[in-house]
Amino acid sequence: MGELKETLPYGDWPSPIDAALAAAHDGQPESVGYVGDEAWWTEPRPAEGGRRALVRRTADGATEAVLPAPWNVRSRVMEYGGSAWAGTMRPEGPLVVFANFADQRLYAYEPAAGDAVPRPLTPLSAVGGGLRWIDPQIHVERGEVWCVLEEFTGERSTDVRRVAVSVPLDGSAAGDRAAVRELTAERHRFVTGPRLAPDGRRAAWIAWDHPRMPWDGTELIVAEVTDEGTFREPRTVAGGPEESIAQAEWATDGSLLYVGDRTGWWNLYRDGEPLCPREEEFGGPLWKVGQRWFAPLDNGLIAVVHGRGAGRLGILDPARGELADSPGPWTEFAATLAVHGSRIVSVAAGPRSAPEVVELDARTGRARVIGAAHRDAVDPSYYSEPRSRVFTGPDGREIHAHVHPPHHPAHRAPDGELPPYVVWAHGGPTSRTPLVLDLEIAYFTSRGIGVVEVNYGGSTGYGREYRNRLRGQWGVVDVEDCAAVALALAAEGTADRERLAVRGGSAGGWTTAVSLTATDVYACGTIIYPVLDLKSFGSGETHDFESRYLDSLVGPYSEVPERYAERSPLEQADRITVPFLLLQGLDDPICLPAQCERFLDRIRGTGVPHACLTFEGEGHGFRKAETMVRALEAELSLYAQVFGLTPPGVPTLELERGARMEPAE
Repeated sequence: MGELKETLPYGDWPSPIDAALAAAHDGQPESVGYVGDEAWWTEPRPAEGGRRALVRRTADGATEAVLPAPWNVRSRVMEYGGSAWAGTMRPEGPLVVFANFADQRLYAYEPAAGDAVPRPLTPLSAVGGGLRWIDPQIHVERGEVWCVLEEFTGERSTDVRRVAVSVPLDGSAAGDRAAVRELTAERHRFVTGPRLAPDGRRAAWIAWDHPRMPWDGTELIVAEVTDEGTFREPRTVAGGPEESIAQAEWATDGSLLYVGDRTGWWNLYRDGEPLCPREEEFGGPLWKVGQRWFAPLDNGLIAVVHGRGAGRLGILDPARGELADSPGPWTEFAATLAVHGSRIVSVAAGPRSAPEVVELDARTGRARVIGAAHRDAVDPSYYSEPRSRVFTGPDGREIHAHVHPPHHPAHRAPDGELPPYVVWAHGGPTSRTPLVLDLEIAYFTSRGIGVVEVNYGGSTGYGREYRNRLRGQWGVVDVEDCAAVALALAAEGTADRERLAVRGGSAGGWTTAVSLTATDVYACGTIIYPVLDLKSFGSGETHDFESRYLDSLVGPYSEVPERYAERSPLEQADRITVPFLLLQGLDDPICLPAQCERFLDRIRGTGVPHACLTFEGEGHGFRKAETMVRALEAELSLYAQVFGLTPPGVPTLELERGARMEPAE
C-alpha cells in the first residue's frame, strides 16, 4: 500500500518548484545547424541577462558556449527575429556569422583562431531602429553572406524596407553601407533569405505584403542568378493571396521543395506536385524568419516535422510516399531542422521532458539527446499528468485544449473540495500551445491549482479552416472558446466554478483583458504585455510586421470602426469588476507600455483591486530570471488573495484600488 497523503486545501500544498526554479528552466534551444560534423544551436541564459548563447557539441561529445557573455545571438528583424546565425567549416576551423542583439550588427567569428574576437561585417545606423540582419547564408566561394536587411528610413516603426542583400565577408562593409550589395530590385514589404540552388544559377525566397500576414498568403519567388551575383527575372511560382508558402528549399537534384496550404493544410510539394497529401500540417505560421519544418537529405529522403495538433519528426520517402516517424519519447518537435549526411538535428520535448536538442540517424533509425538534455530539477512525481482534450464550444464547434490537473505526491485536498483552475490563453493569436513539460505550469499544479491551455479557434495545427475562425472575430471566438472550456470543466466537476481565472501574454493578454470585460466567468485575471487599445495598435502604435494584422483579425478600421470601440478593453474598462494583475516590459516595441498607462487611467477610481508591475530592460516576452521570479510570485499571490489560498513562502502582492505604473524592484 502507498503512503497516506496529508490533507490540505487546494492551493496550500508546499512545493519544491519555486519561482526561481521555474525561471531557471524557462525558454528552449532554437536555430539548430551543422558546422562541419558538429551540431550547433542557441540556448537561453536567463541568469545572464536573458541573452541567447551560441552552443556547439564538439567531437568528444562535450557542449560548450561558442561566445562568452555578453554576446547575444539574436536578431530584431520584424521584432520576433528568427535564424540569427550561420556557420561553415573551413580547413583552418569553423567560421560563424551572427547577429548581435545589442547593436544588431552582423559579426564574423573564427573560434579556432587563438585570441580572435568577433569582427563586425555591417555598419551601424543612426536612423530609427538602425540596420538589422537575419537569415544569413554563408557563401565562402563568393566571399559573401546572403541575408535579409531590414533598414529603417525614418523614426516611425513603419518607415522600413526589407531586401535580400550580399554582405562581404572581408569586413569592407563594416563602416560603409554602400558596400552592402542588394541582390534584387524587386520590392516586397517582407522577404525571407534567398536559398541558392545546387547549380548556383537560381535562387528562391518567400515574400508578402501588407495587409496580409504570412499565414494568410505569401509568394514563392524564383530568380536567375547572374555571373555578377545579382538576381534577374524574378517570377512567382507558387502561392498567392489565399495560399501560404511557409518554407522553400532546393533538393540536391535541383528540384524546388516547398510547404503550401492550397488544400487547407500545409503540405509538402516538389515543383508544384504534392509529395505526401494529408489532412495534417507539414508547416506552420512564419512568425520568425528562417523557421524550418523540413530539410532534404542528400539521398533524396526528406526530414519533416508534421502532425495534427502536434509536430512529430518523420522521414519521408517521396518516391514511395511513405512516412516513418522517429522513435523516442518526444511528442513535439520545433520548427527548426538541420541535416548533415544521414544525421538530422532538431529540438524536441514531451509532457514529461522540457525541450532538448535531439539527433536522429536516418540510416539506423536511432534518436538520441545531444544537447540541453532534460534533467528533472525536482522529483518528477510533482509533475501533473496532462491530457489533451476536445471540448464543444458555441455552435457545436470543437475546441482543443490541454488539461493539467493539480497534483502532489504527498498531499490531497479535503473530500468534496474542487480545485481552482487558471485558463491559459496563448499569444499570437495565430499560434499554438504544445503539450510539453513547463515548470511554470508545474509551479501552480504542484500547489493545487489546475491549469488548462486552450488552443482556441484561430490556433494553428488544425488546418486553415480552424485557423480562419478568428478572421474578423478576434475578441469574440477566442474569448468564447476559453470561457466554454472553463465552464465545461466546472460543469463536469473538474474545476470550482467560483474559482476560475484567466491569464495570457501578448495576444493572450488581449484575450484575458477582453474576457474580464465581456464575461462573468472569471474571478480574476493576469494580463501580460497585452494589446489593450485596438485603435492605437492598428494606427501605428506597434511594429511594422503586425501593423496591419487587425485588418484580418478585426476588420479594416475604415470599414468597421465600431468594432474597435466595442472590443477594446481600453474602451470597456469600466466593465471590469474583478481583481487583476498587469505585467509589462518597459522596452516592449510590440505592445507599448503607453497602452497600459491609458488602461490604468480608465480603471482609476472604479474601486477594482489591481496591481501593475513594470520591468526595465524587458521587451515583448520576459527573459531575465529576476523578472520571471517577480512575475510568477505576483501571479500566485493574486490567486491566493482572490481564491482564499495560503501558499507557503510566497510574497504578498499589494493590490490597490487606484495605482500608477511603478517599476518593479
